[in-house]
Amino acid sequence: MKKIVLFCGAGMSSSLLVLKMRDAAKAVGYDCYIEAFAATNPQYAQDADAVLVGPQIAFRVKELQEKIPCPVQAINDVAYGTMNGGMVLAQARKLMKDE
Repeated sequence: MKKIVLFCGAGMSSSLLVLKMRDAAKAVGYDCYIEAFAATNPQYAQDADAVLVGPQIAFRVKELQEKIPCPVQAINDVAYGTMNGGMVLAQARKLMKDE
């Protein structure tokens, strides 16, 4: 089972996106674990397969890449702004090379 972690400023805005991503995963039968945290807690992603960062803190991607052993990428602005869980799930799967 793949673990996907979302980081945002306080872990609040991405919580809704996590729910939408879980719904999208369930709709296509993709077994994964998805959680959101504040970016001040990189320890929660040490065993993640992919980390996606909210666009509002995209400037922290490089810093997080140095602290986390898996791929880290900023979430697509449009997908985040529209809370499109399917698009963000697809981005995570592509990042993990699990399409």
